[in-house]
Amino acid sequence: MKSIGIIAKKNKPEAVEVTRRLLPWLEERNIEVFLDHNIASPVMPAKGLEKAEIPSRVEMIVVLGGDGTLLSVARLAGIENIPILGVNLGAMGFLTEIPLEELYPTLEKILKGNYEKDRRMTLQVVVRREGKPIASYAVLNDVVINKGALARIIDLEININSRYLTTFKADGLILCTPTGSTGYSLSAGGPIIHPSLDNICLTPICSHTLTNRPLILPDMAAIDVLIKSRHDDVFLTLDGQEGLPLKPDDTISVQKNPNYITLIKSPYRNYFEVLKTKLKWGER
Repeated sequence: MKSIGIIAKKNKPEAVEVTRRLLPWLEERNIEVFLDHNIASPVMPAKGLEKAEIPSRVEMIVVLGGDGTLLSVARLAGIENIPILGVNLGAMGFLTEIPLEELYPTLEKILKGNYEKDRRMTLQVVVRREGKPIASYAVLNDVVINKGALARIIDLEININSRYLTTFKADGLILCTPTGSTGYSLSAGGPIIHPSLDNICLTPICSHTLTNRPLILPDMAAIDVLIKSRHDDVFLTLDGQEGLPLKPDDTISVQKNPNYITLIKSPYRNYFEVLKTKLKWGER
């Protein structure tokens, strides 16, 4: 491995200090480093790049921050073939599972080729208005359709592979990948899905009909959500970071994206240990 990118959470002082210590360590090992301009400015102003420029120049990206920072990196064009090492400087850290104290031992293993990759499914999302696509997104975690703070319950017609399923009357709907199953969907009563699986989970938010339960679908499912409510106070949010307001009769089409995201696994713990630790299972 000859080139590594570093992308960090914006305005995170700890990330600046970590980068300052990491740069000479990598340079001693003849690794060319490309820095996100947000972290480069306080470290070495002349070498910063726009985040979107980094994937085409590197063999791996080190993300310093929390899961939100990693999600923003996962949506970059050309990222699907670049392994990502997530270093947790945030709070939860399901995706950024490498704690700071394990950064250097983990990098040593990676530079020797002693590491495992974890391929994560993503979703392709297309928004159509009057039958025409107006926006498209690649999503690693989840797609959320919900009402505004003062809006009434919204009606969402669900079609799967062009066949009518039901119309949810609810505060909203979450469509998530296995990676996203430990996020908002879990809080709304959805199941935990192992990230090695290729599934799409539909989780209604506060459904008016109590028998509407989360539904796990195979990866070949093509899901269309039609906005049946006649008011405009409905919103679409992607990975908790991007989105747009929706209008009556808009259709949100969600299906498996052919591109995967590659994460580097922790060499010191498996998925179930991370899950148990983050969710505090067994604690009293």
